Amino acid sequence: MADERTQNRLQMVELDEESLGAVSRDQEQERKIAIFDLLEGNYFAPEGAEAGPYDLRMSLAENRLILDVRGPGYERRHILSLSPFRRVVKDYFMVCESYYQAIRNSTPAQIEALDMGRRGLHNEASELLQTRLAGKVDTDMDTARRLFTLICALHWRG
Repeated sequence: MADERTQNRLQMVELDEESLGAVSRDQEQERKIAIFDLLEGNYFAPEGAEAGPYDLRMSLAENRLILDVRGPGYERRHILSLSPFRRVVKDYFMVCESYYQAIRNSTPAQIEALDMGRRGLHNEASELLQTRLAGKVDTDMDTARRLFTLICALHWRG
């Protein structure tokens, strides 16, 4: 019998093209890396599902994150309000913008300070995502971090 981490995983992740916002080259690269890393190693266990692997389609509609999850004998749509994420995402985008600018012009110490701030906000948002997914989908921190990166890739409305 395959172990729980082998069965409870994502095998495919798709972002809704209409939900994607315009991004810089750096942000596009981050999105590709997040999907690659997510598929290479993740823990994704939907509540009430027996075992995966699972396919995930992420989209936005009316300030809500929509997660369409499909797997063997399992098909559910989870809808999360994005309102609780608004502040941390705004702060995260501001720090990321400063970080990308610093890479081109700043000292290693300045870059490191911005990167620490960026990682701290990323962790905060990932913990919030795990909390918001409680009772719907169980993930580990690494999976939540990569999912948050993909949430940021989606176009924020409103």
